[in-house]
Amino acid sequence: MDNAALAEFLRARRALVRPQDVGLPEATSDTRRRVEGLRREELAMLAGVSADYYVRLEQGRGHRPSDSVLDSLARALRLEGELVEHLYALARPAPGGAARTTERVTDLVQEMLDAWTMTPATVTNRRMTVVGANALACELAPCYTPGTNLLRSLFLDGAAEDHHVDREHAAAETVANFRARIGTDTHDPELTTLIGDLSLHSQEFRDLWARHDVHTTTAGSKRMRHPEVGVLSLRFHAMPLADGQVLTVLHAKPGSRDEQSLALLATTARRR
Repeated sequence: MDNAALAEFLRARRALVRPQDVGLPEATSDTRRRVEGLRREELAMLAGVSADYYVRLEQGRGHRPSDSVLDSLARALRLEGELVEHLYALARPAPGGAARTTERVTDLVQEMLDAWTMTPATVTNRRMTVVGANALACELAPCYTPGTNLLRSLFLDGAAEDHHVDREHAAAETVANFRARIGTDTHDPELTTLIGDLSLHSQEFRDLWARHDVHTTTAGSKRMRHPEVGVLSLRFHAMPLADGQVLTVLHAKPGSRDEQSLALLATTARRR
């Protein structure tokens, strides 16, 4: 069990639970609360464990909690889906070393990307670095150029704001996806460096990272702004490949202005 990581997760998620969400009275001007979210004693009560035991967990001193305790903590913290899985992963880390992170796509995958001349497509690794892309993706946005880290681009590159119309949503989704990608692996030195750099230079990243949101987005929509064709509303699908890589394919609604804009960008890409 990674005691420190579990303790940090519990503290972060406790701060996000409002008293009124779990049936406790709201604070008034006479009973102003000194902490965000629930107090430790309140969380312990809701989970049905002793306050002393829960305090030890949050201090990284507790013994490995049982499945029943983890289930109770998940309910008290109002966790669902991947957040519950992440809680269990922190308390029951898988054996073995750091997961493998590959820096390039296979020749077969690159051939497939290149064959999609009318569909922007990228492949990113666990660190969310672009390791493969086709010409149309690179034409759509510079952040999709192989070798670019999407997190660094989003949080440290001021020009990236010009490409994301719904930037705040994109930032929150990207950080939650990043946590889902890396799981409980804290042994990768490059991951540690990446998180450290982002935390040092971006308050926005620090705030989102501190929430401990964990979410894998496999499909959705995004709006991208291009200097030549304007705003494009695109759909996307993300599919896992080997070694922690993820293939993301973007496409426009058939017959839409966005499809026409992609066709124009495809023509530009072919000329380069």
